[in-house]
Amino acid sequence: MAAATASVHVETSLIPLMGYVKDLATQSNKLGTIPSDYDYSTIRPEDYDTDQHVVAQEQVIPTIDFSLLASNSPKQRSRVIQDLANACRDWGFFMVINHGVPEKLREDMLNAFQNFFDLTEEEKLECAGKHVLDPIRCGTSFNANVEKVFFWRDFLKVLVHPQFHSPSEPPNFSHFGRDTPTNFAYYNSEISLEYCKRTRQVVRELLKAISESLGLEECYIDKVLELESGLQILTGNLYPPCPQPELAMGMPPHSDHGLLTLLIENEIGGLQLKHNGKWINVQALPNSFLVNTGDHLEILSNGKYKSVLHRAVVNSKATRISLAMAHGPCFDKIVTPAPELVDCDKNPPAYLGMRYKEYLELQQSNPLNGKSCLDRVRL
Repeated sequence: MAAATASVHVETSLIPLMGYVKDLATQSNKLGTIPSDYDYSTIRPEDYDTDQHVVAQEQVIPTIDFSLLASNSPKQRSRVIQDLANACRDWGFFMVINHGVPEKLREDMLNAFQNFFDLTEEEKLECAGKHVLDPIRCGTSFNANVEKVFFWRDFLKVLVHPQFHSPSEPPNFSHFGRDTPTNFAYYNSEISLEYCKRTRQVVRELLKAISESLGLEECYIDKVLELESGLQILTGNLYPPCPQPELAMGMPPHSDHGLLTLLIENEIGGLQLKHNGKWINVQALPNSFLVNTGDHLEILSNGKYKSVLHRAVVNSKATRISLAMAHGPCFDKIVTPAPELVDCDKNPPAYLGMRYKEYLELQQSNPLNGKSCLDRVRL
């Protein structure tokens, strides 16, 4: 029997232009207050019950040693696959160490995005974009066209696979280095291309192991979701110091589209994930990737693995920069629960199928609110 599918019409254009939080932060810090339209506590007070919802750091977040997936010892590989299964089932989140992506490459990426965010508003204008799926788009908050309250965040989003894109201005950005003048060095397509290739390799290996952990063939997810032409989106996030961090939100509680998101950050924390009903502060191990499962892994696994709710909080003292690399199926792929994981009597399909592009447009064109997008395809 063919899987049921969902389809929606989404308005995805005419994103309004507004000032960047980086510039606003300078003014607000002088005044000591934030504008009322950045006071997120007025619409979601439940997210500010920090005494009850944020726990101490004694929680041990799962850690995956990536190098052991290539181990010649079947016993070691089997153990790592089981660790991945536990992390995806119980947390929807894990840290990856010994992944082989050079620390210098990661540092250069963070520096490149810092230089981009340091550009003037006029210089960034070329990358502003008008459609939620434009290949290069920078802005502030999440989608100011639909939000009642804005988030304390600036961003640059770049589609980097299956077609690679990078900002084109200024023209002389091919030799990035710490001694290069900032206005000629804000973004390096060569560094970005290498980083995208390396992270895509890591994700495809992780997904092979996750396939096995679900009792599927090693390359099941890769083949069925056509990852050779799968979507890869690189998002840089800037969270400036906020004079009233108890009122603002960097990014609200949400889950990610796609399969896996890999995240790196500067030394300033701010990522929190929800585990067993409580918010947990995440502190990354040195040179690790923070990895969270996405909605489409939840759909494919028919709910065995859950996408994780996470958020970004802000502080009053230092700027946080994070780079998130989202990995998803082929744009035109309709994602449904894997037939091998469905039993009409004991484990019926829990989700409708939806074309990945439509799902992405739906999420990016509506207010970011928990798992509301995934809820639309639940059965």
